[in-house]
Amino acid sequence: MPTLSHQRIVLFLVQVLSRFVKSRRLGEALTSPLRVQLWSGKFREPDVVFMLASHRDRKTEQYFIGADLVMEVVSPKDRRHDTETKRREYAQAGIPEYWIVDQERAEILVLMLAGDRYAEHGRFTPGQQATSVLLQGFAVDVAEVFAAAEG
Repeated sequence: MPTLSHQRIVLFLVQVLSRFVKSRRLGEALTSPLRVQLWSGKFREPDVVFMLASHRDRKTEQYFIGADLVMEVVSPKDRRHDTETKRREYAQAGIPEYWIVDQERAEILVLMLAGDRYAEHGRFTPGQQATSVLLQGFAVDVAEVFAAAEG
């Protein structure tokens, strides 16, 4: 189950992302529990999910069919799930960008799909801005992300 600090980080990220994409009419950002179908019979509920406006046909009332960007806040009880399992599954599903927000390491790892695997766009730490490749101009202050955990 998500912790209070986990939920605060998720709320911060979806608010910043939503403001950015709504002001530019780029698409929609939402939080879990929203199911994302990775492939037939396989669903995940990313902490934050974004779908481009041009992919509105992949949004149903019950779930999104894939996504364009997902963000996960690492669970300290099962790090491998977010850093390995979901990384592999999101790549297999063809999700172009995956952010791994690691509170324990105070870093945000931004991954871009390169073929059937993710390549590192960057590892961002406090004092830096984590940037998106998919959404040019979108960046978040890493220190602010982790400060949000404190309320």
